[in-house]
Amino acid sequence: MNFLTHLECSVCGDRHSPHEIQTICRSCGKALVARYDLQAARKSFSQASLKDRPPSLWKYAELLPVEREENVVSLGEQTTPIIPTPKLGEALGLPHLLMKDEGQLPTGSFKARGLAMAVSKAKELGIKTVCIPSAGNAAGALAAYAARAGMEAFIFLPEDTPEINIKECLAYGSHVKLVQGNISDAAKKMNEQKKTNPGWFDVSTLKEPYRLEGKKTMGYELAEQMEWQLPDVVVYPTGGGTGLIGMWKAFDEMEQLGWIGSRRPRMISVQASGCAPIVRAYNEQKPDSKFWENAETIASGLRVPKAFADHLILDAVYKSGGSAVAVNDEEIVASVYEIARTEGLFICPEGAACFAALRYLLSQGKVSETDRVVVFNTATGIKYPEVIKREL
Repeated sequence: MNFLTHLECSVCGDRHSPHEIQTICRSCGKALVARYDLQAARKSFSQASLKDRPPSLWKYAELLPVEREENVVSLGEQTTPIIPTPKLGEALGLPHLLMKDEGQLPTGSFKARGLAMAVSKAKELGIKTVCIPSAGNAAGALAAYAARAGMEAFIFLPEDTPEINIKECLAYGSHVKLVQGNISDAAKKMNEQKKTNPGWFDVSTLKEPYRLEGKKTMGYELAEQMEWQLPDVVVYPTGGGTGLIGMWKAFDEMEQLGWIGSRRPRMISVQASGCAPIVRAYNEQKPDSKFWENAETIASGLRVPKAFADHLILDAVYKSGGSAVAVNDEEIVASVYEIARTEGLFICPEGAACFAALRYLLSQGKVSETDRVVVFNTATGIKYPEVIKREL
């Protein structure tokens, strides 16, 4: 049974059918979100029913947008572990410091969640060709799932995208276009070429409604793994911000299902100082962000000059009593080394940025030693060989 009912604009509330191809709101151009009959789900879909299901994001199928099982495109998306980091926690004075390791998903990053869902729903809707601008990991995930689904994929990447991301897209058989500049420039080039290729379906961050649904499963997993008691703080690296928005949506759905109460974690958005539009907007207490000129950071996933749904990111941060923090590249690299050497965890620079941010959060009183803190590592460090320099 599936409880999907409709798509709803995140700003104006206009309803759209989930049984037709949709992109953004036809009325105001903002992001669409999937809605479910949660009252009906509450009667027949219980927490207890999850216990005997395989440990996969698809265990929450009743509240996911793919309505027919034969349309699921999967590469084996397992529940990702929550790993204690006791040595680092002791050094920081955070005895309850945990890390959810998204690097253990297919293609080595959390992007697998969103692209598995987007490609599966695209298959259900009869889409044959997909396209995306990416800073790296989303490209690899789309290329993999498109190959699995038998779809053609056109991928637009900045010229300085890490070589491993380019090579994995080529290996999967995608059409790769390298563009001078950043992800915004890649998006402009893609949109230009879309004009002469009307069959292309854009799966950019929140330009279609279903990547968000894949990412929200992080929230469901987090709650289930912590026995339905959410942590006090969630620290999340923010580029496009789909995961943060998705978790916030998941928490609301779970409350309506009666699975959790009204208490929420403080949502902390972490960016790089070389590209920090959300942090700037937070510091100015603005409802949305401004384009960040000359964006530059070693953490390629954070080099997003302006997130399409920045208002939803900031809304979650404000409503949760959270915060937004930026750290520089030197701190990010140092954090990669520190976590690898103290905990045996080789994480991505985006995840490392979150650990680096903890020192600022502690000094600002945004996090305390009694808090249960969960940091999201969004990819395996193996995908970022350029971060580690040989020391012979």
